[in-house]
Amino acid sequence: LLLSLAVPFYPCSRVKMADAPKKRTFRKYSYRGIDLEQLLDLSPEEFTALVTCRARRQFNRGVKRKHTALLKKLRIAKKKCQPQEKPEVVKTHLRDMIIIPEMIGSIVGVYNGKTFNQVEIKAEMTGHYLGEFSITYKPVRHGRPGIGATNSSRFIPLK
Repeated sequence: LLLSLAVPFYPCSRVKMADAPKKRTFRKYSYRGIDLEQLLDLSPEEFTALVTCRARRQFNRGVKRKHTALLKKLRIAKKKCQPQEKPEVVKTHLRDMIIIPEMIGSIVGVYNGKTFNQVEIKAEMTGHYLGEFSITYKPVRHGRPGIGATNSSRFIPLK
């Protein structure tokens, strides 16, 4: 009863809606209330003021040489690629690197202790660590017994 009162039904509007193609509206990304375009134009000091206190502390203490070298490699990889193409992978061990807006669109190979996992950096990853996107362990699969899981698996006949 409440539903029928809230949304009136008009048969003629249903026909019109079927004729018009539906357009997908994409949610515009914003980081702490700032649009992506404005985020890319921010200076490092202005971006530092937006991030969490842990990231702000790391930026205030100074950007390390290895982190600057990674940013330089990412810039070079972006310049080399053709428009509308993905840049080549830049491998790194720097799991403690905080993702900044300049890195958006790059592909980074983040080392997890065994292999380099390819991570395509998206706008939503801004302010997070690279290591968060490259898992270092193999998740446990429960409910699959292995050798030594039960008493019956102890005795394995030789013949």
